[in-house]
Amino acid sequence: MDDLFAAAPPPSILAAAIVLDELAALGVRDVVVCPGSRSAPLAYAAARLDQEARLRLHVRLDERSAGFFALGIAKASGHAVAIITTSGTAVANLAPSLAEARFGRIPLIALTADRPATLVGTGANQTANQVGIFGTIPLLVARIAAADLAPEAWRSLIRRVVVTAEGRLTHCPGPVQVNIELTPPLIGDPGQLPPGGAFQVEPAPQGRSIRLDPGPRTVIIAGDLPPDQGRSWATEAARVQIPLLAEPSSNARCGGAAISLYRHLLGGFSPQIERVIVVGHPTLSRPVETLLARQDLEIIAVDSSGQWPDPGWAVSRVVPGVRLDMGDARWMASWVQADRSLRSRLVALPPWTGEAVAARVLASVGEAEAVFLGASNPIRDADLAPIASNPPPIYANRGLAGIDGTIASAAGVATGLGRPVVALLGDLSTLHDIGSLVHPVGEPVPNLRLVIADDGGGSLFSVLEYGASRAQIGDLADWFDRLFAVPIDVDLLRVVQGFNLPVTSVSAPAELDQALAGKVSGLEVIVARLERKTRADREKHLAAWGREVVKKALG
Repeated sequence: MDDLFAAAPPPSILAAAIVLDELAALGVRDVVVCPGSRSAPLAYAAARLDQEARLRLHVRLDERSAGFFALGIAKASGHAVAIITTSGTAVANLAPSLAEARFGRIPLIALTADRPATLVGTGANQTANQVGIFGTIPLLVARIAAADLAPEAWRSLIRRVVVTAEGRLTHCPGPVQVNIELTPPLIGDPGQLPPGGAFQVEPAPQGRSIRLDPGPRTVIIAGDLPPDQGRSWATEAARVQIPLLAEPSSNARCGGAAISLYRHLLGGFSPQIERVIVVGHPTLSRPVETLLARQDLEIIAVDSSGQWPDPGWAVSRVVPGVRLDMGDARWMASWVQADRSLRSRLVALPPWTGEAVAARVLASVGEAEAVFLGASNPIRDADLAPIASNPPPIYANRGLAGIDGTIASAAGVATGLGRPVVALLGDLSTLHDIGSLVHPVGEPVPNLRLVIADDGGGSLFSVLEYGASRAQIGDLADWFDRLFAVPIDVDLLRVVQGFNLPVTSVSAPAELDQALAGKVSGLEVIVARLERKTRADREKHLAAWGREVVKKALG
């Protein structure tokens, strides 16, 4: 073993040490590692920097979970997080989290260990063509060959990687891949590293705000946004009295202009709307999608990155920012009246539903905590909750809005924020990411409460066309359960107990309130058992009532 610690460090040890050293120098503070052989030099380098308190090292068992855990940390912190994997299928397992990062604008750096290029295509163990394995997902694919022995080039490349991942020049962060070819020996002492030179990036200005003329009946659509930006839009909408139709993860769902039941009011108000201002990334409802596809409206996207949302191909103007004048007071009042009238009718609905669970979960979270909302029904149920005066920060994976990695992402947010998080997710989302309940012994445990809305399958599809009656879609209705709802017979209470985690089962509002009342400490689970067959009927009632109250509000 003595030759492994010779005066000249092995090329792979030197390359790994310089890559991690430069990442830390550029402000990367969190690195997630999965066990592997080829990636050992990178893991050792990260461990040394963790020991020196230059970054935080996190260890996870599998790459898919690690990717989403890193994504959660990056989402919460706003800074790039690196993930270290070994070669082969380990790399491919990062694809879901990198895809979410690309379209959610989250800075991730995949450090993928590789075999030398001369082994690619030879059938060597755990060897694949890893360059291009993620297709068009990464903003940048960089390559390092340890055998080149080029420290200056490696540092220069990592600078480009971090600047690109964090969008320091483009205002559009996202994932990057650094594929690092490492040759044996994979263990050794890097010694004193050659220092890096000074480096600085001057961010490009985001541009001036455009003043909009008053007059048109305007609404603001707020999609997924960081908490500070969302709160700013809520404050501005309340100041100028323009109806604010804000999704939960926009963090703008607060203040005097936010309309709580907007998606069930849009059908009635839509013909009256003349202008739409779009901020963030709206993804949640078909009524909003329909509105954003209207060619007869003035649709203004506020975005300085060049990647503005335009799913209906109808955006007529893109601006880096806007300055708003006072809106039409009667227009605002009609929305408020309709919203209040529709909410007063909700008492006629059953008291134990997904919507009731979401409302209670949100109401239970204090200002010093945060919320993570799973895709599918949970975030849509939260979209019907009452408007809070000072809600906690809300996070969700809305880049591609998949149910992948929900548990890992929520744990990452709790870790990145350093505060308790309450996550609301569905039963299928839980099973998709059940491996993320595995927590390596000795690793810090986030303060995370998981509330699982368990309705025995995918009830979201029951409110879409696939869940229509036989009278409406004929024999296709016979395939609904098998192809879409996919009923499951899994006792989540026993599953969670198998992970040695504290878990509580509730089936009534009072039971849920009691379970939510305690302080969030460590990783804990609440399973809320629900019926899924009534969701479609509730949606029909809300849609009908929405049309009625809008008609009355408009006179």
